[in-house]
Amino acid sequence: MRAFIVVDLGFGDSGKGLLTDFLVRRASAGLVVRFNGGAQAGHRVVTADGRSHTFAQFSAGTLAGARTFLSRHVLVHPTALLREGAALEQSGVRQVFYRIAISENARLITPFHQAANRLREMIRGESRHGSCGIGVGETVQDSLDYPNDAIVAGDLRDQALLRRKVQRLHERKRIEMRELCTSAAPGAELDLERGIFDRPDVVDLWIEEASRLGALGVVAPDSRLGEWMGNSGSVVFEGAQGVLLDEWCGFHPYTTWSSCTCDNALKLLSECPSQFQTFRIGVLRTHAIRHGAGPLPSEASALLPPQFEHNRQNRWQGRVRYGWFDAVLARYALDAVGGVDALALTHADGLRRLPTWKTCAGYLGAKIPQDCDLVADVGGNGLVTRLVVPVKERTDHQVRLTQLLSRVAPQLEEVESKETTVFDRVQQLLGRTVDIVSRGPRATDVFFRKECLAVSAAVQQMQE
Repeated sequence: MRAFIVVDLGFGDSGKGLLTDFLVRRASAGLVVRFNGGAQAGHRVVTADGRSHTFAQFSAGTLAGARTFLSRHVLVHPTALLREGAALEQSGVRQVFYRIAISENARLITPFHQAANRLREMIRGESRHGSCGIGVGETVQDSLDYPNDAIVAGDLRDQALLRRKVQRLHERKRIEMRELCTSAAPGAELDLERGIFDRPDVVDLWIEEASRLGALGVVAPDSRLGEWMGNSGSVVFEGAQGVLLDEWCGFHPYTTWSSCTCDNALKLLSECPSQFQTFRIGVLRTHAIRHGAGPLPSEASALLPPQFEHNRQNRWQGRVRYGWFDAVLARYALDAVGGVDALALTHADGLRRLPTWKTCAGYLGAKIPQDCDLVADVGGNGLVTRLVVPVKERTDHQVRLTQLLSRVAPQLEEVESKETTVFDRVQQLLGRTVDIVSRGPRATDVFFRKECLAVSAAVQQMQE
């Protein structure tokens, strides 16, 4: 049996949903496991017949017939999950809630977590960290500060316990937010989110709605994952967000409260009684992208919508920013995950709309000493070509990396925007093959290159 772990090697939005859908179809995978992040995901899948859905909590393999398991590492938004399931059923996916299971240990996002998350971002003003406004970080922080009161999916089966926990959370957050907003300037958005804590009916309304999810029988012990994996032939582990946003490897404070490397997936695999041959697949775009604030050294105004896909500015994440392919950050992400078995390069169809293609081969920075402990490699021409991946739980290292990236100047190279030329240059810069390529949003637009012998052979064997 084979397991494919899909991770984003950028700031997210690289095409994890597309690769997940592709692998489910090509490898006949019966199960997709979500192993990090939460309801803030936006994994768009377009089918061959033109149907489209942007997946938040259901897996991107749903339209291909795969089941979804939300592991204990996922932050679940119950009411949003119910809405997403209803939307999928309206689009023709039958019995969608029979095809999903949620670990009883998965933490739940409540309206109070979501409102507190939004209020903190509004108070930060121009110093926003970047957020999807869903409440993921607030839920994680609260569970760490008050572990005995952490609200988990298993609580949906015990109404009395659930009510006690939610009421304590409500009172705690109400006091926190009152103090936080003491000096805040009044405004309609601020008042809207603050009002959540003053409405006496919110606790009852949320418990009533969230309990519908428990009544559907989707909450399961962690052992259910092992059972489903053992009966699924091959399994795809669908990552969320990106390695450059990782809670320990990302550039603080513009990070997520989630491990975006392969670690959680590998841990879940180690707990499974069945043995799997594992393939780690890293996904990158032919250009860089990120939402909102934070470092993007190769940012370029030449790469703007509507030239590329469906990403749009939204209320919480801010504007979508584009840049040229950044080989330094790609090397950093590969180092952070310990390398991958296959590298996927998406949005190759965008190359034909560009007169030339540029890549950031290294950074120039006159103020960077060659013995700087943030820099792993400096070329003979003074170019910073590799950054140091930190030891875990070293946010000071990450803050300094953020500051470093704000000072550097990208050294851009320009080549012909021809697929073979671009792929060859990426391979030279990263010292490894480009194995999988997509030329569009559908699984039929994705193909293995001849260099990808191991993974493509494994997929072919699953088909047979």
